Order: sequence, then C-alpha cells, then structure tokens
Amino acid sequence: MTDKEIINILKSRFGIEMLNDMQVEMSRTNSPATLLLAPTGSGKTIAFAIPVAKRLKPSNDSIQSIIIAPSRELVLQIYDVVRVLCAGKKTVAFYGGHSMIDETKSLSVIPDVIVATPGRLLDHINRGNIDISRTDSLVLDEYDKSLELGFHDEMRRIARHFKGLKQIIMTSATRLDEMPQFLPVRHLKTIDYSHTDKDLKQRLQLVRVGSPVRDKLQTLSDLLHSLPNKKTIVFVNHRESVERVYQNLKSQKLPVGMYHGGLEQLEREIAIELLNNGSTPILISTDLGARGLDIDAVGAVIHYHMPPTEQNWTHRNGRTARVDAEGTAYIITAEGENIPDFVEWQRDYAPSGKNPSPIISNISTLYFNLGKKEKISRGDIVGFLINKGGLTSQQIGRITVKDHCALAAIPSDNAYNLLKAIAPHKIKNQRARITLIDR
Repeated sequence: MTDKEIINILKSRFGIEMLNDMQVEMSRTNSPATLLLAPTGSGKTIAFAIPVAKRLKPSNDSIQSIIIAPSRELVLQIYDVVRVLCAGKKTVAFYGGHSMIDETKSLSVIPDVIVATPGRLLDHINRGNIDISRTDSLVLDEYDKSLELGFHDEMRRIARHFKGLKQIIMTSATRLDEMPQFLPVRHLKTIDYSHTDKDLKQRLQLVRVGSPVRDKLQTLSDLLHSLPNKKTIVFVNHRESVERVYQNLKSQKLPVGMYHGGLEQLEREIAIELLNNGSTPILISTDLGARGLDIDAVGAVIHYHMPPTEQNWTHRNGRTARVDAEGTAYIITAEGENIPDFVEWQRDYAPSGKNPSPIISNISTLYFNLGKKEKISRGDIVGFLINKGGLTSQQIGRITVKDHCALAAIPSDNAYNLLKAIAPHKIKNQRARITLIDR
C-alpha cells in the first residue's frame, strides 16, 4: 500500500487530512525493531498501523501480522482502525469474553492480520487454530503493560511460536527499564515523542483538594457537585473501592457508572459507551481505565486514591487535556496520607458543593439484543426509532453496534414512552428485546 493510498483512506474514513510528524516518521521506518514512545491521544494507533499496512503482501495462507494489546477494549479500538487501513486484507479480533465459536469461524479463511489480547491469542495457538510460525510482523501496543506481571508468562509462551519475525514495533507512553529476553529485539530504534507536547503544563491544571477526614467520600461528593458539566473519571485503586464509591454517589442521584476488571466484558463495554454517549458522564474506575480506551472530551480526572506508580499517574492524567484540549486533574489528599514524590500540584481548591451548571445527564440508553451478526446497522436503528418511535434524527444520539447487541442514546424525558411505543415492533423483520439501561 502506498503513502497516497493510506492518506486517501485516512481522509475518507477518519477525516484526517495529513499525518502528524510522529506518524510520518513511523511510516518511513524500516528498522527490524522500533520502540515508539508518545503521549496518550497522540495518534499512536495510526502511527503503528501504517507500517503494518505497508508491509502486507498478497494473501498467502499465512498470518502476516499480529498486533497484541493488553485489554479487550484496546483490541477493539485497534481493530476498528487496522481493518480500515488494511482494506482488502482480512483482519480479525480475538479477546476474552468474545464468542470463541465466532472467532473460530472467522478462521475458515486464514486472516492476514490478527489483533488480540495475549490470553486469547495463546488460547487459539494451544488449540491448534492458528499457526504464527510464518508471521513476520509483530506489534505490542502498550508494551509495558503487556509485559507486566500477569501478561509476562503468556507473552513468553507466545514468543516461542514466532520463527520468522522481521519487524517488531512496541508502543507506549512510558518505557520499561529493560527489554525481556524472550523478545528477539535487535538493533532497536527508538522514536521518542513523549516530550513533544510542550504546552501540556498550560493545558493540564493540577489541583489539590484537601479532605478533612481519612474517608474522602464527602470531599469527593462536594467536588463533583462543584465541577462543570463535563465528563469526569474518578480513579481508585481497588475493585471494592469502585463499588463502594459508585454506590455512594448513585445514592445521591449523580449520573455515575463504574469500570473495573471484575465486570463481565459486555458490562465494561457498556460502561464506556454510557460515558461516551452522555448517559453517565461520571465514571468510577480502577487503573484499568487509565489507558487504551477511546474516550473523548474528558474535562477532569480525580485521583481519589494516590496512583501506585508514576506510570499510573501519567496514564490517569492522560485521560484529559488530550491533543489541544484543556483539562484538570484533581488530587484528593487526607491528613497523614503518604503522597508519592511524583504527585504534584499547582494550587489548592476547596469545593463548595454548589455549581449553577453541575454534572447532569438528560440522556438515556436503549439496549437492543441484536447486532452486526444479525445484520443490524446504525442506519437500521435510526430508521426504526424514527418510524416506530416518532423521534427526529436530531433527537437520536450516539449509536454503537456490537456483534450481538446495539446501544442507542435517546432523550431521557421521553424514554419510557418511547420504549413502550417501539417494544411491539420488529426491526428489520426481527423480533428484538429492547430495554432501557439502568444508570
């Protein structure tokens, strides 16, 4: 694939007129091993997808490229970009929580590109479903996370099956102190754009909020009731803390969702969608939500608990003030709390708990139990809501269609009447179970 073809695809499908400097440099790299360091939200996915697309040859009954990412959500986001850039080639996505039957069926014709989490990729290898011995291109996105404890052994076992790698690309916003020995990394070229965001300090405000007691729930509540009406992510360190904070804020009627590794895959995907479509503009999350998620226009992040590492601090803050936007990171501290050296702030703030334009939601989300595999498209859902529900196109918000379900954002003020109106009808001649997602 030529540079001109890539630019045409990016322009027509993603509205990208030109590559940034990092993407241009990556498109020209021919090193056998490349380490790309760049801030969150800087376009890393497109940057590594371009050399993958340019390297692909005519399909030859072998898997040409494998892209490994540490989370299911990140796999899906990468897949959505790569399958477009690699038009004409077969690209598939493998991840835990996805139907193994669907994934195995997708292998009836050998794919050119696989995007996968480490565990699910290893599962297919062990089942004999795929042979990666002839694969010559490997990408490790968020490579530092993929090689941490928990993924290290899986990555080591996967690496044994590569016999002819000619290109390795690793990407992240932070780097490991040393490379694992099992990766055949030779003549490593580092492309470092991690410090290119020169005006980040002006765009990202770091603010300390003192809590008078060790239990920070009341301080968090006051802060959330003081913030403007923008998406906000609250970071805590444990799943149990997510549940506790979520239940407390929900009892206050705040539009809140939660996200952590103990949730089922679909629950996690729905949580991110409700944040993105405005149904729950406040998300309580572990550090699982600090990287690899496609979340736009986050106005603030809140460190309810101190980040355990400097990498966590960097990735949490990277959720806001992305690209050219402004954002604020609030650090809630309690007297006597141990504050890591890397945690810093520019000023203090005492929230009043009152804001004339607080965080609210006037959006609800409809859940359809039909999706891509049932041949349902966004257009089908728009037409259905207009023709059977009486909505106008302007009233219909973000629509996301997954393999076996779909989510549609609608106005809250008429949600129950709308549900009652559309429930008896079929969509595309199929009976669907349609429900309102409780927030």
